[in-house]
Amino acid sequence: MQLNQPELTEQALSILRKGDNFQWYFISLFAFVIYVYAVEVEKRNWKSIAAGLSLYATHWLYEIGNALVQHFSGNALWTVPTGTSFLLLIGVGWELSMMFAVCGVVFSKLLPSDPCMKILGINNRIFIAVANAALFSVFEIFLVKTPAFHWVYPWWGAFPVFITVYIPFFLMCNFAYDWKPKIQIRVIGSLIIIDIMAMAVFAGILKWI
Repeated sequence: MQLNQPELTEQALSILRKGDNFQWYFISLFAFVIYVYAVEVEKRNWKSIAAGLSLYATHWLYEIGNALVQHFSGNALWTVPTGTSFLLLIGVGWELSMMFAVCGVVFSKLLPSDPCMKILGINNRIFIAVANAALFSVFEIFLVKTPAFHWVYPWWGAFPVFITVYIPFFLMCNFAYDWKPKIQIRVIGSLIIIDIMAMAVFAGILKWI
């Protein structure tokens, strides 16, 4: 199968978890994420925290999956070959990851208080998830026109991203917002444990990703 600029995979691998491109704003972004969650904790807004953590944990699951695709096939679905201060996995730099860390918290502010309310005849949690997914998918069209983000396979683009990535991201975020606290803890906690174990095994022990 013909690939789009496969050499960019090697370019991304050459900077994977190396400090050569470090910039001090790395710390500022991390401080911003801590501040966002600290504000929600101060307000005891556990629903928005659940929305944020659920989306972030799902994001990591996808990034680990993308890195495993690279390991087994030789090329990931998406890569970040340049433009990041620290490349965490082949398809995600520090800046993108910090954005996704607060994304669920921010977009949970758009959710109506009534989870059953409908927008254009569609449940608002689903409607807003699809709308947010569309927004992010369109923005990726801009990103791939820059040197910093790349879709490797010709068949991988905005529509597959919209369907298989961003809709699940925002559905998880929006539904987690309404779950009972025990379910939030179980589901989000399980996702986080899976992410940590996957990173420990695939990145730490096997060094596949």
